[in-house]
Amino acid sequence: MRQNDRQTSFARAMRQSPTEAERALWLALRDRRLCGHKFRRQVPFGPFIVDFHCADARLIVEADGSQHGDAADMARDAWLRAQGQTVLHFWNTDILTNLPGVLDTILAAIAEATP
Repeated sequence: MRQNDRQTSFARAMRQSPTEAERALWLALRDRRLCGHKFRRQVPFGPFIVDFHCADARLIVEADGSQHGDAADMARDAWLRAQGQTVLHFWNTDILTNLPGVLDTILAAIAEATP
């Protein structure tokens, strides 16, 4: 199985078993619910799979649990930024307890990225 096929299969599997925070955020982002902006979830992007991606705004949104924040994540973010993407991270607890604030931050990033 090629790397691309493996990533696509893994991304599909991840879409089938989202975390509680990913599920909550997806319900707010899907079907252009956030002011008409299109998001995709669990998207293969280069050698990585990103949680949510808004291609028009070149924005990646990550829902992070306790397993994130190490040197590998910093290298991943640097690579994604080198591809012209803006990367936002939100802790799962923030998504679950302050979803409106998270959505406001995402909208502000989109506004900065689009003319």
